[in-house]
Amino acid sequence: MAVPLFDTAATLAPLRGELRAAIERVLDSERFVLGPEVEMFERELAAYTGAAHGVGVANGTDAITIALRAIGVGPGDEVVVPSFTFYASAEAIPPTGATPVFCDVDPATFCVTAETVRAALTPRTKAVVVVHLFGNVAPVAEIEALGVPVLEDAAQALGSNSGAGRAGALGTAATVSFYPSKNLGCFGDGGMILTSDERVAEQARILRFHGSRDKVDYEQLGYNSRLDELQAAVLRVQLPHLDAWANGRREAARHYERAGLGELVALPRPVPDCSPAWHLYVVSDARPQRLEAALGAAGIGFKPYYRTPVHRQPPMRVWPPAGELPGTEQAAARHLAIPMSPVLSREQAEQVVAAVRAAAG
Repeated sequence: MAVPLFDTAATLAPLRGELRAAIERVLDSERFVLGPEVEMFERELAAYTGAAHGVGVANGTDAITIALRAIGVGPGDEVVVPSFTFYASAEAIPPTGATPVFCDVDPATFCVTAETVRAALTPRTKAVVVVHLFGNVAPVAEIEALGVPVLEDAAQALGSNSGAGRAGALGTAATVSFYPSKNLGCFGDGGMILTSDERVAEQARILRFHGSRDKVDYEQLGYNSRLDELQAAVLRVQLPHLDAWANGRREAARHYERAGLGELVALPRPVPDCSPAWHLYVVSDARPQRLEAALGAAGIGFKPYYRTPVHRQPPMRVWPPAGELPGTEQAAARHLAIPMSPVLSREQAEQVVAAVRAAAG
């Protein structure tokens, strides 16, 4: 049987009745923008992560731009960001007027470290975008100790934990995406900024609403970027299940380990003192193309996500890194995502491992 890369349908199947009722509730209310569902979901997700404030926005990319501006990033500043990440992590920086400065990652964890960030700091650095890639949780406290505000890009890490707390409440602010394939996904686009800094939260609320508090007087050039009521209602139904789904993802990783996957390829390594809720389960191999061929032939989902690092994408070449990024180049060349979901069974994991074993000869 085929094994999909994601399995959102099976995950959400038990909630279909509740989801329909939530949508009907919004339709009956006739409140569709910045209404009670958004307000309640902002409070609920903030409480879940341990942050004091949540500010719903239209998507995860807007969340980064708005959060950086709320922190104080602007023209002439620099923002350190990893090159091995989704394009939006860096794409969201230039709209603030600041310049992205690319840093390296640890190819075993796929995350930045204090050392890779330190190498990219300059006197113009105003913030660091720390990406919790694939659900791993980067060492925020060690990076904050370098003396620069940290913005967590936690788009792939809701439900992940570290010794310091949950992803989303570790830095000056954090951003999340509710794209449908995420650990907590809506039925379209959506995002949120999380922070325990009241000033940052207030600035984010103003910026998401055309730079205004009341749509009468305008203080800044802002954005029209708001999480809508329908998506918030859908997300509120799912949030109480997030921890169970996170544990399901961890159990799926254990299925792979028990089936012997680590004997064939390099498994993703959790950051020390971290318990990832794997958004993607990304293995490494010197010849990932052979794995792709075997998995495809067996009807198993796979995807290489970031073969071309962000700093080598054409629009970003105007901001080349100051030095080599060997961890980034290794991760880009060798990584491959294999099936991961809260409902991935032991039998499915064994099927995936059998295909990998066949590719390994």
